[in-house]
Amino acid sequence: MDAMQVALPIVGIVAAAAVAFYAVSFAELREKSFRDLEDSDSENGIFKSSLSSRERRARRKSEKQAKD
Repeated sequence: MDAMQVALPIVGIVAAAAVAFYAVSFAELREKSFRDLEDSDSENGIFKSSLSSRERRARRKSEKQAKD
């Protein structure tokens, strides 16, 4: 038997295992992120939005004035 006849199937099996591992890992990460999103929504019952642009501008302005 030639070395390539032995190595090629082994490389194929390792490659298939790597693809399966990454597919399962990404699926689990996606499920976890959806679960975390649902948990955060159910904690307070409403969606917590980020600061509005007015609030960000006001905060930057006050920080800038505090430096001066």
